[in-house]
Amino acid sequence: MASHIIHFTGPINASTCGNLISTCSKALQQGADRLQVNLATMGGECSYGFSLYNFLRSLPVRVDTHNLGTVESMGNIIFLAGEHRTACALSKFLFHPFHWTLHGSVDHARMAEYAMSLDYDLQLYAQIVAERTQGAEEVLDIPRYLMAYPRIVTPEEAIRCGLIQGVDDSRIEPEVVQWSVHA
Repeated sequence: MASHIIHFTGPINASTCGNLISTCSKALQQGADRLQVNLATMGGECSYGFSLYNFLRSLPVRVDTHNLGTVESMGNIIFLAGEHRTACALSKFLFHPFHWTLHGSVDHARMAEYAMSLDYDLQLYAQIVAERTQGAEEVLDIPRYLMAYPRIVTPEEAIRCGLIQGVDDSRIEPEVVQWSVHA
């Protein structure tokens, strides 16, 4: 079994999205039949987070994910693309309200578009979390966390919430092929 590990350490944006897609493609060309994406991210742009979720779910090999220390905001969506999901004992997951940075003046039509987009992103985010954690002992209240009441989830809580299947601090074997995607 040719397992490859991809370390994703940085924000979720156009550059890191393209780099992760390219890195996964290169790993597959080199014969990877399983990918493990190790994540350390404070999140980033919704459009790229959803795109990476869909990309990872579409790959023809098993993709597992691992929380290296912190998975925040849109990082949770990428993390949930994994079939088997684990986290280091000293790690966290953070769910918090979306925010946008607006530059320049905004008219009514544009503001309505932004509000519509935020509402849709919240709905899509909640749908993915619900699907990927279905049957969990504790249900995450994603709309609440994303609209006003942020939540940090510990590894122990993440097991109960269905975010992860286990806590894993195992060492990386020297013969494993490793890649890196960072800002």
